[in-house]
Amino acid sequence: MGLLGAVVVLALVVIGGILLFRQIEWYAPRIDVHLERATLGRRAFAVRVGDRGTGLSHVSINVVSAGVSTPIHSQQFPVAVHASDIPVQLDPERHGLKDGPGVLKVTAVDRSYWRFLSGNETILEKQVTLDFRPPSVEIIGDDRYVTQGGTGFLTYKASPDTERTGVRIERHFFPAYKTRLAIDSEYLVFFSHPYDVPASVRAVVVAEDYAGNRWESPLRYSLQSLRYRSVRMPVSDDFIRRKVVPLVGEAGGSGGSAREQFIRVNRELRRINEDKIRELCQRSAPRKLWEGRFTQLPKSAVQANFADRRSYYYRDEKIDEARHLGYDLAVTRRHPVGAANSGAVVFAGPLGIYGNTVIIDHGLGLCSLYSHLSSVAVSAGQMVRKGANIGRTGETGLAVGDHLHYGVYIHGVAVLPLEWWDPKWIRDNVASKLKPPAIPEAAGRPRAPSARRWPRFPIRGDA
Repeated sequence: MGLLGAVVVLALVVIGGILLFRQIEWYAPRIDVHLERATLGRRAFAVRVGDRGTGLSHVSINVVSAGVSTPIHSQQFPVAVHASDIPVQLDPERHGLKDGPGVLKVTAVDRSYWRFLSGNETILEKQVTLDFRPPSVEIIGDDRYVTQGGTGFLTYKASPDTERTGVRIERHFFPAYKTRLAIDSEYLVFFSHPYDVPASVRAVVVAEDYAGNRWESPLRYSLQSLRYRSVRMPVSDDFIRRKVVPLVGEAGGSGGSAREQFIRVNRELRRINEDKIRELCQRSAPRKLWEGRFTQLPKSAVQANFADRRSYYYRDEKIDEARHLGYDLAVTRRHPVGAANSGAVVFAGPLGIYGNTVIIDHGLGLCSLYSHLSSVAVSAGQMVRKGANIGRTGETGLAVGDHLHYGVYIHGVAVLPLEWWDPKWIRDNVASKLKPPAIPEAAGRPRAPSARRWPRFPIRGDA
């Protein structure tokens, strides 16, 4: 064979030996199961498998219950994979699983030639409880009548396994709060049927446990409609120069025509500002901070209504529109503004189209907003009492003329402020549920309230 042939054969043997040695490794695969609790239900969880040697060959996931092993997931890897995240979601109907004790079994095998070419194997077994029963809910006090754009209030009991609960309507979710004196897990929640949600839609109560089992049921209430006004708003070059141009940078751009600058501020900056308000109000304290009715700015005249649909015209051409999410209140220039009720200041400073703004958290998802202020007399984190001075009216932001823009929010959703000024509404719709009456209510359906009508107020432009 000669010397050269011997060298070639030796080289091939050495290379083959090295390759074979690399395949004969004994590093077992790793398995991590991400479970915060040893309960499995409909909630998805993750299984992470990995191998630092030859790579994964196949993985299987089974649930063993009542002596029966049910395959949940099986995967072959045609090429070497060193890490894989596997999302797992149990379906009791499809997988034939029932409530009770069980074992989650995960098996991972690598591509090693170890164990006579069968590879290294890791088996992870976890004792779990299978739970596919949704929580239960019992309504204690609800609202038979809800005004579109207004506030509803609900109290109910939920089973102890409830992890997350509240009221959902379309894209909005209003989380419920557990009461301090709760027996059998009592909850309360303020919600809204927002002004822009169709009357045909109904809010639903939602309760979900840790295992991901969900209970939901539509609320039964009569929706009292309100006719929201359409208002034509002229936009002048002077208004754009004085009010819009200074805010263009906050809207994420600069330059462009006067029309383009207005649209950028009215759309983009408005969206940014409303997202900020929503974020702040969704951090609400889990307890009631206010007392009694909310107060309107004393001796003030309402100059624009909640949810007015404003159409903006520039040089007699409609260029944009927006909703006015509050009341405009005017008295005299630089008039002192008092807190409508007690609470914690969560924001105090400039806020884009709203100008100098104060936002007060009243707890349980309820917030009030005071905008266009000429000066601010409080700071974030400060506790204030009803009537405490928080600033003075002004015309900052997109305001035209000195006034106060006043808004009320439920978990970041703008609602009709008028109800919160009404002591009878608060007594009938809120206080009566926070303090259940000693004498049961008489049987029978209550009489529907008369339809609300907007007072005819003069229109004045602002954000």
